[in-house]
Amino acid sequence: MAGIRRTRIGSGPVRRAGGTAVAAVTVLALGITTAGCRADASSGSPARHPSAPEASAPATDDAKPAASPSQPEPSPSKSPEPGPQSTTLMASGAEGKQVRELQARLRQIGHFDRSPTGYYGTLTVAAVQSFQGKRGLSRTGRTDSLTWQKLLAMTRKPTAAELNPPTSRPLGSPDPRCMTGRVLCISKNSRTLAWMIDGRVVSSMDVRFGSEYTPTREGTFSIYWKSRHHVSTIYHTAMPYAMFFSGGQAVHYSSDFAARGYSGASHGCVNVRDEGKIAALFDQVRTGDKVVVYW
Repeated sequence: MAGIRRTRIGSGPVRRAGGTAVAAVTVLALGITTAGCRADASSGSPARHPSAPEASAPATDDAKPAASPSQPEPSPSKSPEPGPQSTTLMASGAEGKQVRELQARLRQIGHFDRSPTGYYGTLTVAAVQSFQGKRGLSRTGRTDSLTWQKLLAMTRKPTAAELNPPTSRPLGSPDPRCMTGRVLCISKNSRTLAWMIDGRVVSSMDVRFGSEYTPTREGTFSIYWKSRHHVSTIYHTAMPYAMFFSGGQAVHYSSDFAARGYSGASHGCVNVRDEGKIAALFDQVRTGDKVVVYW
């Protein structure tokens, strides 16, 4: 993990016979100290959360189980192809404000049943396909200009609350340690982060944690380093808007969380899936602000 100071283990001469063993122990210790932030579904299953029932199907871009493979959605017969004037505006993997508006408009007419995330993942593809099928369009899952114009005609401009709801999960009761000062109040039970100042919630967002084998530490900490464009030197993965609070563990944006939801886990970091919210949070949080991680 970039930015983590590596300490020298031991001092004085090392016996030649034990040199290999000591070197191996040193490398292992350094690896444990700095690991903790790459999203990795193969590093062990995510820690169990008693308040969140397990999904019965694979998770998708906002943690809702995907439809069972044994029950594919039927394709409408004789679906016309988009006209030559139709161009693709958004597709799988896209991110940004227009994707968030797309999701909010689809939600208005019952095709998207989650809070907008701003990420065009598998649920958004399925929602667009559903809309296209109902309107006699080719069910590509891509938002082309014809699909977009039909959607605009059927919906109204989303409100600020529709575009940016507080979280897709209800906030948990704040820990007493969160009630004074400037605090990142992080609940493992509700899987939410609340940015609080003197007991008042300023903003909130969904988060996920490390797996049972690489858990996110619990306790009271403080932000000791911020890195806007951080990249892990251990895993070579991006960690935008990283705010480090305990060794190599940080609060940061995770594109993997945005794409796959709670089907993955970090190596100990607190992942945020809403890039706009954590970007705003990064600008408000100061070095020295308190972090409370609790159940």
